[in-house]
Amino acid sequence: MSYTEVAGVRVPIRMWADPATVEGGAMQQLRNVSSLPWIKGLAVMPDVHYGKGATVGSVIAMHGAVCPAAVGVDIGCGMSAVKTSLRAGDLPNDLSRLRSKIEQAIPVGRGMHDEPVDPYRFHGLGTAGWDDFWARFDGLAEAVRFRAERAAKQMGTLGSGNHFVEVCLDSEDSVWLMLHSGSRNIGKELAEYHIGEARRLPHNQDLVDRDLAVFIADTPQMAAYRNDLFWAQEYAKHNRALMMSLLQNVIRKELPKARPTFEPVISCHHNYVAEETYDGMDLLVTRKGAIRAGAGDYGIIPGSMGTGSYIVRGLGNSAAFNSASHGAGRKMSRNAAKKRFSTQDLEEQTRGVECRKDSGVIDEIPAAYKPIEKVIDQQKDLVEVVAKLKQVVCVKG
Repeated sequence: MSYTEVAGVRVPIRMWADPATVEGGAMQQLRNVSSLPWIKGLAVMPDVHYGKGATVGSVIAMHGAVCPAAVGVDIGCGMSAVKTSLRAGDLPNDLSRLRSKIEQAIPVGRGMHDEPVDPYRFHGLGTAGWDDFWARFDGLAEAVRFRAERAAKQMGTLGSGNHFVEVCLDSEDSVWLMLHSGSRNIGKELAEYHIGEARRLPHNQDLVDRDLAVFIADTPQMAAYRNDLFWAQEYAKHNRALMMSLLQNVIRKELPKARPTFEPVISCHHNYVAEETYDGMDLLVTRKGAIRAGAGDYGIIPGSMGTGSYIVRGLGNSAAFNSASHGAGRKMSRNAAKKRFSTQDLEEQTRGVECRKDSGVIDEIPAAYKPIEKVIDQQKDLVEVVAKLKQVVCVKG
């Protein structure tokens, strides 16, 4: 579908979703964002749903300003995927051992490694700039500097919520590895600190929603946030790269006879800020639950823990600020899902997937998400499908 234009306050709201199907709270958030004085454009993805401050599944283009709450607390959250040389027949019949080995190698939930993982022991990880990256830690907000040890030990860990590690099959029975994670606790603490700072600034006192407080260009607060924001986005990228290396090691050790090899890793943020130019204007583009889909850009759009995911290639649609959806998108809150569904429902909806099926992950049940096929169909002018994947192993935090 092409987009539907809905009237906003300062800019029109371009929607790749049917406005009639978007909950009232999310539509109000979109109108609130469209009222910001610095807004230059707003694009809405088909996985749109209510979020904190700004809707998840929105692309916010502003000139000379950025909203830290719109970026969210998991700065740089995103996806990585890699196609392997393995075929379905190379996998063991009982996948429980493989899942267990992945969980041993990659800490989940609030867990961390006992000692920081040495990236230099992984061939092909790409450690250029690694030492410089950590050297910049002392330049972050003073409020988080006591977290250096924790940040180092959480590098290469999954987290919880909708984060996951998966072993998947594509339609031709090739094995893929895929994971979803972000900047862990250090990103969360940096975000919360700067969101609090923005709320106190005088120019934000009369906003329709205090969660839309912004930093303005050429101010010390903006400079400090940009420094910390881009560092956290880099942390998230390194975190996924390290996890992917750990995951590949598990596959090598568990399937030595198959001698697995791996194609180049596809990686994309979906909660982040990028400096981009449209119509000759330099903009700060916030993708909150959206991926970059410039012409030829590879991206990953996952479903839920019991449905398929898609590898896509961007078509470069400037009306959407070269963006696409970041997933299926929730159709009910976590609390609503917990009240509505049982572990029996979870077992039925994840049949054939080696994964947790206990009460701790009911909020991630497939029925709590929109149908991924419909979400993909609604953005045919944003991306083209390269591969469809179906998980056989899913590790949750």
